[in-house]
Amino acid sequence: MVSPRAQSIGFTLLAMGCIAVLDTTNKVAFATVPLLMVLWCRYIFQALATTGFVLSSQGSTLLQTQQPLLQLLRGFLLFACSYLGFKSLEHIAVAEFTAIAMLTPLLVTVLARFVMKERVGGLRWLFIAGGLLGALVIVRPGGGIPGHATIYPLCMVLTYASFQILTSHMAKTEHPLTMHLYTGWVGSCLASIMVVGWWTTDLATIDWAKLCLVGLSGTLGHYLLILAYARAPASSITPYLYSSIAFATVLGWFVFDHVPDAWASAGIVLIALCGIASAYFAQNASHQAPSLGDGPSSAQEEESA
Repeated sequence: MVSPRAQSIGFTLLAMGCIAVLDTTNKVAFATVPLLMVLWCRYIFQALATTGFVLSSQGSTLLQTQQPLLQLLRGFLLFACSYLGFKSLEHIAVAEFTAIAMLTPLLVTVLARFVMKERVGGLRWLFIAGGLLGALVIVRPGGGIPGHATIYPLCMVLTYASFQILTSHMAKTEHPLTMHLYTGWVGSCLASIMVVGWWTTDLATIDWAKLCLVGLSGTLGHYLLILAYARAPASSITPYLYSSIAFATVLGWFVFDHVPDAWASAGIVLIALCGIASAYFAQNASHQAPSLGDGPSSAQEEESA
């Protein structure tokens, strides 16, 4: 019989594959479909699927929340993160974008230290500095990324880290599925407002298929991560989140014939190594004292941009 930890790792790897498919499909879709329309489809698909699952399995009690304003703020943060991620993919290759996005666990550690007043050891500060150096190598001048476009992924990481910190706070009183439900509908409402003026039905069948794949891969990826975090501690799962970089690199090569250059590859590897090492040391430290910087809480579902 497969152990819960092995199941968790398997679900995490499958989820990261789905997220890589999501980002790759987004980038393909942007060539023929307005960005805001892609964003709307991504959110409405998740909101409807989550609502159907929640109502059929848990009933309407999960619609109740003790912190409605924080639910709105959390939904707004993830929506902003999604929008910044989509804007990033307009200008940045999938592998490089994914690597920068994986700075989030490191930045969560920084915010945990200064916002939550948690202790962070000197070695983990070194890993944080290494991860930031890797990002700077990727977005370096002359690296093929337009100067104005570098602000999108960096702002996305800061927004997503703030989302994670808020999620950890809310998880003390809110059910994970309740947060997931509100996040989907807040994003859907915001996307519905912003898509006005950009909506078009003048799309080919293949374009509609891309939009369906965006919604399906995003929703499935989130659901698989919920299953993963339900079976193992977050600190033991976090290192496997970095498999998304490998998936994104392979898909970027297969779909766009893009392979990161030597400098970008060095930055990607540095971010991955620092992130995995930080998660490893956090996992060991958690045996003594749990820390938010260890990685996402089990209630977070690791909702991806």
